[in-house]
Amino acid sequence: MKKTNNLISNYLNKTKSEIYTFLIKKIVFSPPIIRNQFLKKFEKKFYRDLVEKNLEFPKEVQEKKYEFMIAMLYGGLRNLDKKNISKKTAERTINTLVKYSFIQKELNKKIREKFKKKYGIPPPSFIVLSPTNKCNLHCVGCYASSRTNAPTLSYKTVDKICDEVYNEWGNRFMTISGGEPFMYENNGKTLFDIWKKYNEMFFLVYTNGTLINKERAEKLAELGNVTPAISLEGFEKETDERRGKGIFKKIKEVTNNLKQAGASFGASVTVTAKNINTLLDDKFYDFVFQELGASYIWMFQLMPIGQAKNTKKLMITPEQRVKLYRKWEYLLKEKKYCIADFWNSGVLSNGCIAFGRRGGYIYIDWNGNIMPCVFVPYYQDNILDLYKNNKKLADALFSKLMENGRKWQGDYGLNNTKKPDNWLMPCSIRDHWLNFQKNILTKTSKPEDKYAGQALKSSEYTKTLKEFDEELEKLTKPIWKKEYLKEK
Repeated sequence: MKKTNNLISNYLNKTKSEIYTFLIKKIVFSPPIIRNQFLKKFEKKFYRDLVEKNLEFPKEVQEKKYEFMIAMLYGGLRNLDKKNISKKTAERTINTLVKYSFIQKELNKKIREKFKKKYGIPPPSFIVLSPTNKCNLHCVGCYASSRTNAPTLSYKTVDKICDEVYNEWGNRFMTISGGEPFMYENNGKTLFDIWKKYNEMFFLVYTNGTLINKERAEKLAELGNVTPAISLEGFEKETDERRGKGIFKKIKEVTNNLKQAGASFGASVTVTAKNINTLLDDKFYDFVFQELGASYIWMFQLMPIGQAKNTKKLMITPEQRVKLYRKWEYLLKEKKYCIADFWNSGVLSNGCIAFGRRGGYIYIDWNGNIMPCVFVPYYQDNILDLYKNNKKLADALFSKLMENGRKWQGDYGLNNTKKPDNWLMPCSIRDHWLNFQKNILTKTSKPEDKYAGQALKSSEYTKTLKEFDEELEKLTKPIWKKEYLKEK
């Protein structure tokens, strides 16, 4: 006990980055009795630094961030103790996701400062890249319109994008989406070649999971810097209804492959009117975290764009969205389940993270179109055209579409973080459709596909989102004012 306390005291004199890296490794790799001492020290220090000392944001906003990070840690420990995650994977995760992405940002500080000096703004923190539209499934409501014979970016282009965001933006985190990422192949190269080459980056990969056999699971465990987020809609009934018969059983087989290999993984859930009751029940989350062995869940509320344009009946209501928000609060704090809802968890990211803002991202699809967000299917620039004209991905940050979006983000809260507008309605397009059309979208913006084009001309579509946004504001504004801004 005395030796442990002395060890902790010595490290409290070091830099914040060194302290956190040290404490996290001690928490992860120490026996349970010793671990608890480090865990208490970590939680106390982390709360003090993130919540008590941070006067830039409302306290409740910072507390949600604290609860999320603690839940992430507990999720990793839970699976480490169950031997679902190997110690090697845990070590690699700490040295990529934790060390380079969350803690030691000073390691790439010079890169980011050089970028800001050149362009006048800081670079986004990450990108989302969909290198292929190919998919082996055809899910109801999929925004990507996936098919097996579909557009794919060349490996040379994918590598060039990764090189730019790594070496010129200072990014150490990237999200890969699709299509189905594990179907990507070009000139004999797959995404495994990218993950191996950029081994100091951490990759979150959205996948239906069905192509992760034992060999691929072992490769993921060996790499340690890739975590697949496997699509689930609920239990067997909900998952098979949307994704195809037998998919739920296949997912259970795949998660067993990952656990046996010691690779970390999570779940990706699309919230619809058909599965909302399942997602309001603790049983589903207990199954995903305790039985299936996931370390996290990312939730996405169905957007009526893309194929989903014709499935507006699958959208949840504003009332259901608020119920889901309350469920998220409870699961995060009381059960320490690491869950983030792309819309309900806007406080974690200080609102909308699109349009290439500081701390945010941009999205590149399989055609090379550069969009503000996965759920904003409009663009002005294309990466293939930029590279052809000796330009860079960074040039896309200065289209009028991107600049309009960042201006709205600033006006909506980022320019007044002590008293921001309602971050329970963070989405520029889903939660503020009329404003998006009027003040963000430009005359030169192009729709990603015919459905996105039709949405702009549809009075029915506008009426549906307008009514949704108005009702949601009535429900969430009182919560925001009372619980976050502490207004009476």
